[in-house]
Amino acid sequence: MNFVYNDVKEAYERIRPYVRRTPLEESFSLGDGERRYFFKLESFQRARSFKIRGAMNKMLSLSGEERARGVATISSGNHGSSVAYAASLLGISNAEIIVPKSTPQSKIDKIHYFGGKALLMGDDYDQAHELGMSWIEEHGLTFIDAYYDDPLIYAGQGTIAIEILEQNPEIDTIVVPIGGGGLITGIATAAKAIKPEIRVVGVQTEACPAMVKAYEDNIFYDTYPSAPSLCDALVGGIGALSYKLAKDVVDDFIVVSEDTIGRAVSLMAKEEKYIAEAGSCTTIAAVLDHSERVGGQNVALVISGGNIDGKVLTELLNKY
Repeated sequence: MNFVYNDVKEAYERIRPYVRRTPLEESFSLGDGERRYFFKLESFQRARSFKIRGAMNKMLSLSGEERARGVATISSGNHGSSVAYAASLLGISNAEIIVPKSTPQSKIDKIHYFGGKALLMGDDYDQAHELGMSWIEEHGLTFIDAYYDDPLIYAGQGTIAIEILEQNPEIDTIVVPIGGGGLITGIATAAKAIKPEIRVVGVQTEACPAMVKAYEDNIFYDTYPSAPSLCDALVGGIGALSYKLAKDVVDDFIVVSEDTIGRAVSLMAKEEKYIAEAGSCTTIAAVLDHSERVGGQNVALVISGGNIDGKVLTELLNKY
């Protein structure tokens, strides 16, 4: 389970022909005289999620025999649609995506759109994972890990840091949502290697602060209970590789409220004119409620995906 910056550099070259270099756009509404905020818009990927980076890096490493047998993953939605999309680009005909029964229909529709087969199992991500791993083993499919401990996945996600610092070398702080932890661990590892003085801040919803609690309790929570949350992409446990590494490369972990996340989704649509899912908007919520703690003068906020359910978006726009 070794993971180093060189893995990210190799991933960057490997996936470049397949993955969009997403915009880094300055916020209209968040900045002031002292601070500037920039959105890294992974919601502009074809599958509307950063997950294509890790999925593509992993799937490009598969043998011909592995591709022929087919691939499978367990996902709250974004990783699944990205695996289905990557499979379509690489000519892999069988891509099976196990998702919780609570997955928004918009994410299931996107899996089907890209040619994947969505299999609904379990009431939440942790249940889906338990049932899904048995299914994958039984059917002899190649598992495409979402976040647990595959360095190829972490390396693909870390390519975001390379892009950010190429697009704006003045960035001094990167704020990243935390679900399973692959995104922030990949970004932080790469960012610190490129620019050691940079700060990396991770954000979780108060409904499921698995990473924060893991470090507070000194317990690896590979599963974790969640209260009802807007952030379907961020609930559940954390990855083993992330638990091992994140505390050494992430400068701060912030927990934000579901109410502020909802306000942030609305702000993105109404003020910034971007559609972003709630999990992505935890980074904006951190700025709204903890701007001094986030700190920095040139701050990149990773907007990790745009796959928000239309009904949820409408409710939030009406509420805030």
